[in-house]
Amino acid sequence: MNPIVRNVLAVIAGAVIGSLVNGFLISISGKVIPPPNGTDVTTLEGLKASIHLFEPKHFLFPFLAHALGTLVGAFVAAKLAATNKMRIAIGIGVLFLLGGISNCFMLPAPVWFMAVDLILAYIPMGYLAGKMASKVVKAS
Repeated sequence: MNPIVRNVLAVIAGAVIGSLVNGFLISISGKVIPPPNGTDVTTLEGLKASIHLFEPKHFLFPFLAHALGTLVGAFVAAKLAATNKMRIAIGIGVLFLLGGISNCFMLPAPVWFMAVDLILAYIPMGYLAGKMASKVVKAS
């Protein structure tokens, strides 16, 4: 397969799989750490209206979803890529970072969470995934 086509397909696969991981973790978050009583987290409007009731523990799963979604997506993309594995992994990190930045404009989350999320969940996870995918396993 042409390396350029393979790299494009790797990025698409990484973005889709990373998004699925992110969505899965967000979907189970309320079962692991229930939202505050009386909140509606099923819609963006409901979340906006009730986010002021959230405690720090309620932001754990969103952070994990963003970080692990990026990590898995970047790892898959880097593993499937024909060339430039680290660049592709970082590219997935940047793609997810753009989603995180847009999320900051849509949801009035606390500043501390937005800072932690944007600084730690995207580019570092893309870099880590690139390192993990680039490791060569030696036969013993």
